Amino acid sequence: MSMNVTKTLIAAGFALATTASSVLAGPLQDRIDAGETIRIGFANIPLWGYPDENGNADGFTNDIAVETLAKMGLTNIEAVVGDWGGLIPGLKAERFDLITGGMYILGSRCENVSFSTPVAKAGDAVLVPAGNPKNINNYADVLSGGHIMVTGAGYNTVEAAKKVGIDDAHLMQVPGPTEMVAALKAGRADAAILTYFEASHLANDHDEIELGDNSLMPIWSKNFAGIGFRHEDQDFLAGFNEALAGYIGTDEMMAKVAEHEYGVDHLPGDTTAQWACENR
Repeated sequence: MSMNVTKTLIAAGFALATTASSVLAGPLQDRIDAGETIRIGFANIPLWGYPDENGNADGFTNDIAVETLAKMGLTNIEAVVGDWGGLIPGLKAERFDLITGGMYILGSRCENVSFSTPVAKAGDAVLVPAGNPKNINNYADVLSGGHIMVTGAGYNTVEAAKKVGIDDAHLMQVPGPTEMVAALKAGRADAAILTYFEASHLANDHDEIELGDNSLMPIWSKNFAGIGFRHEDQDFLAGFNEALAGYIGTDEMMAKVAEHEYGVDHLPGDTTAQWACENR
């Protein structure tokens, strides 16, 4: 074999190895290696994930994500706020590098998103006008009464409502919590169904609405939230999960998220993302 051929093969092998390494690293690691920011995408969702007065990432899922990244030595963070329904499309289009804000791990979402180990356990809840005049406490009550339910576009509650048979004529979808409250107050909807964290927060802020009887919500409405990554970022996700395992549930974390009403009851236990993908 000639020296020129040998050099050509070595160069080709090096190029192949470099390409394979780049593919293995994924677009997020490529951004980090290039000195660019890690873009955290989230919507304006009370307690879960929202921008603070300076536009920085706040809320307990953002706290967990940011602190876990810090454990990995990564602090060059950029908060990017968008509509809830645009978070997954934005992640896939590389407008965000990870998404937070209370993203439940659902089988339908797992097709498009690779989730971290769960960071929170929570259920849905019903918001109704004060006094609950139509006695609506769960999805079944909406269906049997022929009531109008409002929720957020892209929320897990859309899928849940359709699961029990609520049709589009009785399902109003709006951008987020502010619009849900407005629909209730204006009488355009009889009930809003959203996460318990959001519902409780909104009920405390508005005298005209209240929580339904949360004990009557079905057990299947309990879900597990994770941090969402692109499928191409598996290596980074593995490192994130390793750092998260050393942080989740620690005294340090619980003190950090306490201001957002996250308590020990919201810890996900030993539930895995794979289980949630297969069972939710």
